[in-house]
Amino acid sequence: MSITLKQMDYFIATAESGQVSHAAINLNISQSAVTAAIKSLEIELGVKLFERTHSGVRLTMEGSRFLERARAINGAVAAAVRSPLRDRTEFSGKVRIGMTYTVIGYFMSKYYSRFLKTYPQISVEIEELSRPLLEKKLARGDVDIALMLISNLENRDELDHELLLRSSRRLWLAADHPLLSRSEISLSDVAKEDYVMLTVDEASNTAGRYWETTGLAPQVVLTTSSVEAVRSLVAAGVGVTILSDMVYRPWSLDGQRIELRRLVEPIPSMDVGLAWARKSPIPPAATTFRSFMSVTMGGGG
Repeated sequence: MSITLKQMDYFIATAESGQVSHAAINLNISQSAVTAAIKSLEIELGVKLFERTHSGVRLTMEGSRFLERARAINGAVAAAVRSPLRDRTEFSGKVRIGMTYTVIGYFMSKYYSRFLKTYPQISVEIEELSRPLLEKKLARGDVDIALMLISNLENRDELDHELLLRSSRRLWLAADHPLLSRSEISLSDVAKEDYVMLTVDEASNTAGRYWETTGLAPQVVLTTSSVEAVRSLVAAGVGVTILSDMVYRPWSLDGQRIELRRLVEPIPSMDVGLAWARKSPIPPAATTFRSFMSVTMGGGG
């Protein structure tokens, strides 16, 4: 099998942007090059990785599975290139990691498990905290490093950060929703629909910022701190919502389908990353965790 790292880079970029054209712009290459690379990759794997939608493309079930593997492979290659070959037994100590709800629930589990297996000599202490409390603990030194929604980060004077993942926000709708028949959907269209508002991790505050720029407001019929509740309500046709791809799942707990559509207006992404205090060096075990997450997500370590 002759799969290349370039093909996987193109595939990951397309999966994260939801559009071949956006991936091409981000990669600074032609759209045809991205299309050809993905088609070749699908032939090599013998599966379809994307489905076409009105607003771009979305991952198939096989595509979602391969995305995780592609990121792991890219991270392993980056780690091999950037890190000297050495005995892992020298990595030891304890790292205190603070995480926010969305990150610990929808992002971290597989990376946490992989880190423990890779560095068994490092003791990991994890604490789930709200974003304001997490920022205070980081600045005081009560937490070594944080994995959080850095798009919500406020204390940028005392805290430094590194981006790991940019998750697009898109419109969630029931499988039979009338808006699905439209080739384009705008916030003004969404404003006419009943809306289910998520409140956890300041989601409602974030939504308020991009709604305010248009002079529109959603018709909120229900607010909840539960992502699973939002998923079930949208799938049942109670309302629509705008949330990030990171927390999206195509099926509700009741087995009802949830569809995605990209909006005409630019909606800010939900950015996951690492944060730490500027005033003092990151402890060695936390530095190891930072490097691990960076290379695993395809960064620089």
